Amino acid sequence: MPHQKTVLVTGGAGFVGSHCVAELIARQYNVVVFDNLQQGHRAAVPAEAELVEGDLASHAALARLFSTFRFDAILHFASNSLVGESMRNPHLYLYDNVVNALNLIQAATENGVSKFVLSSTANLFGMPDRMPIDENTEIDPGSPYGESKFMIERILHWADKVHGMRSACLRYFNAAGAHPDGHLGEDHDPETHLIPLVLDVAAGKRSHIEIFGEDYPTHDGTCIRDYIHVSDLADAHVRVLAMLDHKSCRYNLGNGRGYTVREVIETAARVTGRDIAVKTGPRRPGDPPVLIASSDRVRKDLGWDPRFPDLETIICHAWDWRCRNPDGYASHMTRELVGAS
Repeated sequence: MPHQKTVLVTGGAGFVGSHCVAELIARQYNVVVFDNLQQGHRAAVPAEAELVEGDLASHAALARLFSTFRFDAILHFASNSLVGESMRNPHLYLYDNVVNALNLIQAATENGVSKFVLSSTANLFGMPDRMPIDENTEIDPGSPYGESKFMIERILHWADKVHGMRSACLRYFNAAGAHPDGHLGEDHDPETHLIPLVLDVAAGKRSHIEIFGEDYPTHDGTCIRDYIHVSDLADAHVRVLAMLDHKSCRYNLGNGRGYTVREVIETAARVTGRDIAVKTGPRRPGDPPVLIASSDRVRKDLGWDPRFPDLETIICHAWDWRCRNPDGYASHMTRELVGAS
């Protein structure tokens, strides 16, 4: 009988991490989630996965984790990930993100883990001078957050060279949507992503959405971004594990087309059937007019193709999650308390 592989998912109680846990379980992997639950949600971790609460800053916690389980691969999502916050507090990102990842990579190499998948970012590319952005685009991180991810990519490069641990760095663009069956979704505090903020307005939780800049060189004057469904990201993470039998790799993950801020708002209004109030403000410093991924390489190498490329579908899934869980994962706790009473 073949060995059932065990995968460690750090940050597996978060948005992208929890969707990857669901995808791994669907494909018959054993999954251990390691999360300090500062940003993640216990309710996002399914019963089929084992949740170990702990922090990557703790060498003792990592030693216990690796003495308890033998891992065939690691998917690393645990991270501080707010670009704006990283500009205000760069040391938090350059220290915590990098040192915590280094602690994990050291434990992985010392314990014979052969595969490591990093949740990286398109913020590595800062203000690119050509579109779409492929893997040969010059790396020039747009923030301390992006810089921290690039530093981790370099650490993984040397972990391969010195220890033979193969790694995949998946640089994705704007993760969005929710699980198609509505049991997982996006629940950040604070929320900074455009689609859930727009849906907050539709749900009556915010008075309006603010557009930062209407004078960009785009067809309606607002920024263009590439939105990729979170379940498509999860699919790519699991597919890439097979590639790591042969070599390390780096891939950009996106839909390959972009939508303006106004198009996102108009699509959300159509999906929800609600009016969405808009206010306009000045540009935010450092916002590129257009960011669109080229995912040709990952499509060719892995046979990966987004199952949910359409913006309306992405927003439909996010709205379905919001309607089922108006208070996010706190809605799960409310239902459990009501059921127990």
